[in-house]
Amino acid sequence: MERCRSWLAVAFAASLAIAWSQPGAAAPQIGYVYPAGGARGTTFTVEVGGQSLRNVDEVRVSGEGVRASVVEYVRTLGNQELGDVQWFLRDLVKRRWSVRAMDEAARRAADGPVLPDHPWLRDLDEKSPKELARLHTRLFDPKKQPNAQIAEHVVLEVTIDPDATPGDRELRVGAPEGLSNPLVFQVGALPELREEELGDPTMPVVDVPILINGQIMPGEVDRIRLRARRGQKLVIRLQARRLIPYLADAVPGWCQATMALYDPDGDEVAFIDDYRFDPDPVLLYEVPAAGVYELEVRDAIYRGRDDFVYRIAMGELPFVTHVFPLGGQAGTPTVASIAGWNLPVTTLQLDTRPGGDVIRHARVGDDGLCNEVLYAVDSLPETTETEPNDETSEPEDVTFPVTVNGRIGRPGDVDIFRFEGRAGQEIVAEVYARRLNSPLDSVLRLVDSDGGVVALNDDHKDREMGLVTHQADSYVRAKLPQDGPYQVWLSDAQHHGGDAHAYRLHLRPARPDFALRLVPSTINVRAGRSATVTVHAVRKDGFEGDIDLALAEAPEGFALNQARIAAGEDSVEAKLSAPRGVPRQVLSVRVEGRAQIAGATVTRPAVAAEDQMQAFLWRFLVPKQELLVAVTGSRPVPVVWRPLVPGTRLASATPVRIPPGGTAQVKIEAPRTLPDRDQTPLEAVRFRLSNRPRGVTLREATVGPTGVTLTLKADANIALPGDAANVIVEALTDRDVGEGDQPARKSRVSLGVLPAIPFEIVRR
Repeated sequence: MERCRSWLAVAFAASLAIAWSQPGAAAPQIGYVYPAGGARGTTFTVEVGGQSLRNVDEVRVSGEGVRASVVEYVRTLGNQELGDVQWFLRDLVKRRWSVRAMDEAARRAADGPVLPDHPWLRDLDEKSPKELARLHTRLFDPKKQPNAQIAEHVVLEVTIDPDATPGDRELRVGAPEGLSNPLVFQVGALPELREEELGDPTMPVVDVPILINGQIMPGEVDRIRLRARRGQKLVIRLQARRLIPYLADAVPGWCQATMALYDPDGDEVAFIDDYRFDPDPVLLYEVPAAGVYELEVRDAIYRGRDDFVYRIAMGELPFVTHVFPLGGQAGTPTVASIAGWNLPVTTLQLDTRPGGDVIRHARVGDDGLCNEVLYAVDSLPETTETEPNDETSEPEDVTFPVTVNGRIGRPGDVDIFRFEGRAGQEIVAEVYARRLNSPLDSVLRLVDSDGGVVALNDDHKDREMGLVTHQADSYVRAKLPQDGPYQVWLSDAQHHGGDAHAYRLHLRPARPDFALRLVPSTINVRAGRSATVTVHAVRKDGFEGDIDLALAEAPEGFALNQARIAAGEDSVEAKLSAPRGVPRQVLSVRVEGRAQIAGATVTRPAVAAEDQMQAFLWRFLVPKQELLVAVTGSRPVPVVWRPLVPGTRLASATPVRIPPGGTAQVKIEAPRTLPDRDQTPLEAVRFRLSNRPRGVTLREATVGPTGVTLTLKADANIALPGDAANVIVEALTDRDVGEGDQPARKSRVSLGVLPAIPFEIVRR
């Protein structure tokens, strides 16, 4: 026994060296989550598509009230397995459509292939025709273009508490190699269904209000039948681009969903492909007659793939179409008037407390059913536009500086404001409209007393507008050439107008300032090493000075190096380093930038963002909710397993022999309770491959009376006879973690690695 223990110690040291010497695997990246949300008080499964997902073992969802865990990794099917699936699907169709064929199929069943255990292939006999068609598209449709960014999949189980706050969250998955990028995951307040649950062609009729989750596959048209009453004011709101803002390899760069509504006679009564400038459409329809209506959902040019994910809320839901004013002065109570569909109120109290963000969010009610209202808060004195002010001979006089709240109230309307200026004075005229969801496409002209145009601007590219691609807010900065009166002309570039075309016009001195964006929003760093981040500066009103960057309230041992954006530069690559010896963990951090402006120190936060590409070309800095650092860390000291059962192949150092497509078992003896500091029961231990031997996977780990049996499988299409290597198996368990007053949450913790398991692929 002592000799065996000595051998085990050597084996542990060797296996640890092998595990640590493996080439660094990439951190997981995710491209879609389906469904991209769920209702409060429910537990359900979701599928995540991405790459480098094999070792994913944890899920993080921002905010409170949402818990998630990994159910299984969805492996890629081999060519032989795909052939078996194709045979089975053809046979299934025959059995469903022909009794004679069913009898013949029954006679052949004994000779048919055995389907692999795969999440997509379970309960095929119970799937609807639409579900089978979707499966066929995923596996065999030639129109579906391969995409490595979403080629791998994991299944998660999500639980949303009944009192969870509705709205957008961020979902990330984690592995020993790090944490993934975030994607939008929504907590909903309506009952929810998946479009595949509706079946086809005898799909059931749904009652509103309801939320439907769907995916658009190549050439697919989804149809939803809903029951409506006469006089109902239906709001049907689709979200797709909000869930996945940019697709780098698709034109126009997002899922461009359209909706068409058909009445009980089959006539099209409404169609929408966007809402104003927002690619996500909203259909507003007052029902003229009771009956069953059909909603048709598709991509505008019949594209589709797994990441064309959508959520449609439908019913007599509140929806705001008009807001005025679009903000208020900091510290001054402000009430905005609102208009729209199914609103319980006509006014909305705006939060104008000093010290917050310039652009803020508000909702009608706290149930999350209404669309959000965006508004701005600034320190300038405010006034409201007064008509008539359309002619140069009768402009509206304003006192500089000022914020003017106004509307381009009708097509062709021009609002003209006059103020007194001084020679050499640097002034800024800036419009806030499109950033606040106003449809106004503004144009600004600064005109002197002789009618000469001093400056003109239509669209000002603002890198802070990461989700607004139709950047139509105007900005003018100019030095006045002489003393005297000046006019600012504000109009709509498309000559549109109406009550919804509201704006906030700032007339003010130049205020040099800056904002910061830090990418990526998830920083993966090994203990004792550093990771590269990029900090972008959005310089404002001519500020060109140095910006010094630093971690704010940094955890002990963490540092941000090479952290200065030099004068005149717009970005810098910096190094975030982690101390040696820290275990695997995820930390929320803050980065700040400091600069000297007009003799004062100005501090601004670096907002977490993702640098995303639209349609092969344009790039956007898309803000995110959290900036997280994932420390991949040193491995903890392994627990002391008992020696392997004498006489097994592994104990004699003989490689485990696995035929292509076959399995082999390895038995390890272990106590029922592990002698670690938490006395972990063996049933609470999970096992996974720590390395990635070609074609070999850990099929399952079974806990028995005397230890653990590991089942290794060799892929028939990847593993080749003669292949030989080691399998490194890591043991993990879930533990409650929490800091300070934070509630405890489950986190997967490594218990170490088992001795290396040598294997060899052999012919059958």
